[in-house]
Amino acid sequence: MTTRDECLALDAADTLAPLREEFSLNDGEIYLDGNSLGPVSKAVSTRVSDVIERQWAKGLVRSWNDASWMDLPTRLGDRIAPLIGAKPGEVLVADTLTILLAKLIGAALEQRTNRDVVLTDAVNFHSDLYIVEAMAKRAGRPITVKAINRDDLASELSADVALVMLTHVDFRSGEMLDLAGITDQVHRAGSLMLWDFAHSAGAVPLDVDGANVDFAAGCGYKYLNGGPGSPAFLYVRSAWQNFLQNPLPGWLGHARPFDFEPTFVAADGIRSFITSSPSIVALAALDGALDVFDSVSMSDLRTKSLQLTDLFLELVEARLPGVFDVVTPREHEKRGSHVALAHPDAYGIIQALIARRVVGDFRAPDLARFGFTPLYLRFVDVYDAVEILANVLETGAHRDPTFATRNPVT
Repeated sequence: MTTRDECLALDAADTLAPLREEFSLNDGEIYLDGNSLGPVSKAVSTRVSDVIERQWAKGLVRSWNDASWMDLPTRLGDRIAPLIGAKPGEVLVADTLTILLAKLIGAALEQRTNRDVVLTDAVNFHSDLYIVEAMAKRAGRPITVKAINRDDLASELSADVALVMLTHVDFRSGEMLDLAGITDQVHRAGSLMLWDFAHSAGAVPLDVDGANVDFAAGCGYKYLNGGPGSPAFLYVRSAWQNFLQNPLPGWLGHARPFDFEPTFVAADGIRSFITSSPSIVALAALDGALDVFDSVSMSDLRTKSLQLTDLFLELVEARLPGVFDVVTPREHEKRGSHVALAHPDAYGIIQALIARRVVGDFRAPDLARFGFTPLYLRFVDVYDAVEILANVLETGAHRDPTFATRNPVT
């Protein structure tokens, strides 16, 4: 088993270690929940303070021009583009993830009017399932949504399938799907492909251009560290732009928003998918959060991510053999950046860990989930977290009656 001294040596040799200083982290706390909400970085605090105290307080309405507020959705999109392998002008930051998925679902269905089936994953994130059902009902023609076992995708594809919507990294298990292979399979059936990158962006290398992805959307507040409720992003391949129509058009997606024309005329390119005025303060937070990615490659982040998750799995199985069912794939090519351990008392285990300043989260019905963000997590943190986890199980601390009632957010 890897020792604590060996973990300290790994940290001493880690070229990404200085990035930890970019974040405001709590002393004595091991944060393993960046896959749910990333911590605040110092650049976020600086950027938001500038927007509030200078641009808004002093510039007031002038800052729409003087501080280029109008350009933030596309400028931030261009900052995110390299993280997902997109080209400039193919990514937009606006709205929340569910709203952006709604836009892309509605727009995609209009490109396949001779097909009437949408396929999605039966264990997809629930908000994705809700919104695809809702958009299907509003498609203007009968649309059948089929929630399938994703392993059965090949047999479910047919000439009736208009759109396939999948999440690239499973929010429960951490399983990562084959982006290029599945996209190609869907295209060969004549269908369109929409990916949800909520647990991928900023965590694993992505190549939407190389994989010929049609559309995608992703989260700003997990691995991108944009803050609670951070704006999300959407991707529309350049070949689809100016064909795809935003089903929720708004004045800032108009070609001439300040002409106040009564008829919608879409702006060129990705800008047409803006609907309403964005939250400038929220965009500023995401803008600051992206600074840390300017000095690191996704390849280097991925290497450390796999080292961290490998270490966690090794230590858990050495210290707590047979206690957990590891549901996260062992194969690197199938693993995202979080690990899920199944246990009947998973909720109590997580609460006991949080009480001991090791922060993970719980996902029903029985998963203890731990995120491994290479930007700020150390190897010694992983070692210490597993030691505390072992102590929780050995002492039975997770059975404390105070953990019997679930919090509203788990």
